[in-house]
Formats: sequence, C-alpha cells, structure tokens
Amino acid sequence: MASLISRITTNSDICGGRPSIRNMRIRVSDILDLLAAGETRASILADYPYLEDEDITAALEYASAASSHRVIAAE
Repeated sequence: MASLISRITTNSDICGGRPSIRNMRIRVSDILDLLAAGETRASILADYPYLEDEDITAALEYASAASSHRVIAAE
C-alpha cells in the first residue's frame, strides 16, 4: 500500500502550523478526535464532504508515525 502521508500538510497560515489535511482547515487531531469518539469513516465523510476516505487513512498513518519512537536499551 502506498503511503498517503503526503496528504498531511503544515502551513503556518493554516491552523497555526498544526498538521492538517491537504492545506484545509481540518487538523489531523480533529480527525483522530472524531474517530476516538466513535464516529465512523462514513459519518465523518458525510459531515465533511470535502474530505476523502484517503484523508482519514492519512491522518491515521501520520499519527502512527508520530507516536513511533526508537527504543534505546539501557545497559
């Protein structure tokens, strides 16, 4: 599966530079909050018709990458 993370943009003039979807005023965190609250992809897409299903996947991919970190073993 090809990465969709390129759909995530940061622009200091949009959402204060927070990661957003395709330079629109919907943040990655907005999508994640909706999903965490139990919203379905279908309901999110219905409420935000300018979003595409791939945008939701990109937000999840971005969150996964952002929360990943290298583990350094202590000796």
